[in-house]
Amino acid sequence: MDLRGDRNRAVLVSVEQFDPGVRLGRRPGAGKDAKTLHRTLSKLGFKVDIHTDRSRDEIYELFLKESQRPVKDCFLAVLSSHGDEGCVFGADGKPVQLSLVFTYFDNDYMDKKVKVFLIQACRGAGLDDGVEVDSAGDTRECSFSHNLSVPVDTAVMYATPPGYGAFMHPLGSVFLQTFCTLLKQKDNRNLELTRLLTRLSHTVAYRFQAKGGAFGGKKEMPCLLSRLTREVFPFAEPGHLATDRESTRTPSVS
Repeated sequence: MDLRGDRNRAVLVSVEQFDPGVRLGRRPGAGKDAKTLHRTLSKLGFKVDIHTDRSRDEIYELFLKESQRPVKDCFLAVLSSHGDEGCVFGADGKPVQLSLVFTYFDNDYMDKKVKVFLIQACRGAGLDDGVEVDSAGDTRECSFSHNLSVPVDTAVMYATPPGYGAFMHPLGSVFLQTFCTLLKQKDNRNLELTRLLTRLSHTVAYRFQAKGGAFGGKKEMPCLLSRLTREVFPFAEPGHLATDRESTRTPSVS
């Protein structure tokens, strides 16, 4: 455990198999996403922890503890499960309210640290962009109220807009796999965070299209919510000087 806070940290919460009796299907591909994320982020210097098939209360407890642990510049969280607007589901089928998770990180431990959340889950059952196995069916929180809980210096990237479904495939989700693919390229790693996430949105929206079956031709469009107050470079290589317009900035946090 990194008690000194001299490394950036990433926590991956992935629910692939739900508890017996829970009427939510298995999510083949979630494990593939976790492995790819672990490999990619570890190479970039992040301390990465994976937590699989946790219950709602276990997920709450996990993030409460993580919010009080030291971190160098950036904390990255990935939540991958079935979901609906405002929540993802634990392995016990109970909703994890994202608004509550976000509020944990509004504290002195995380003050002035960059917080990034990637949410791979449906936000409803809309069919315009296609729905795979991540949809829970009904909308439990049909408002943007949970966005008000996002702390300053936080970016939240959803795989899909409110009301729509997110694609999942046995080889991994298009959202998280594309994120990892972009980070393998030096030019992308050295981008300012919002520019990187905009490139992620563009790549998923314009280069992905479901094939075959009822979802053939359907698309997916990630959605970014940012409360960043400054430009940040959490994935930039050590010693890299990021140049934008006529100014020069340091890598991780400016």
